[in-house]
Amino acid sequence: MAQNIYDDPDFFAGYSRLPRQMRGLDGAPEWPAIRNMLPDVTGRRVADLGCGFGWASRWLREQGAASVLGVDLSQNMIDRARASTNDRGIDYRIADLEGLTLPEAAFELIYSALAFHYVRNFARLIRMIHAALTPGSDLVFTIEHPIYMAAADPHWMRDADGRKTWPVNGYAMEGERRTNWFVKDVLKYHRTLATTLNTLIDAGFALRRIEEFAPTAGQIAQTPGLAEEMERPMLLLISAHRA
Repeated sequence: MAQNIYDDPDFFAGYSRLPRQMRGLDGAPEWPAIRNMLPDVTGRRVADLGCGFGWASRWLREQGAASVLGVDLSQNMIDRARASTNDRGIDYRIADLEGLTLPEAAFELIYSALAFHYVRNFARLIRMIHAALTPGSDLVFTIEHPIYMAAADPHWMRDADGRKTWPVNGYAMEGERRTNWFVKDVLKYHRTLATTLNTLIDAGFALRRIEEFAPTAGQIAQTPGLAEEMERPMLLLISAHRA
């Protein structure tokens, strides 16, 4: 079973104050890039894995999705999603992605934002997703970039010239990473970029587009703190197609 850190009261309190949770998709600077990677969802059956507060699930329905299944391990997340949703076309369920099984050929799109790096057995999850999609369907997901999460102690440092720099060490040593984020020992799983992409290819997916998120000049002008995201990629965005 994956670590259910989102039901920790201290963690959830801090997480709920993040701009992307208070403002929804508009508070996620990577959202415009994700939106451009998504196919037309009109009439599609969609699964939103790691649905959180349900922001994307609701947006997908607004864009014409026939139905959305929102899945999350956290009771806190599902409770918040249900409280914020008035749509019978969205079904929220508590489930652990580590052992999740979806019906075969039940969806035309599977979407996930910042959830797969909490899963130990990524290969099993991707094979299951491939089977759950109909031929001609799509998988679009985001994860923390392997460069961002590789280091055992990820934090900004200063080089000899005083420039902010990000440590990249232990990159080829895949596996557990424990970091302090609102609380101690938040458990994630580091995989190299090659492992991530090859796992998709091995499962039968064709890669459509890969984005290493960096903010636009306009985003930086509006939110100057985003400038540090130009120093290293924090997020990896992937679109894959099931033939």
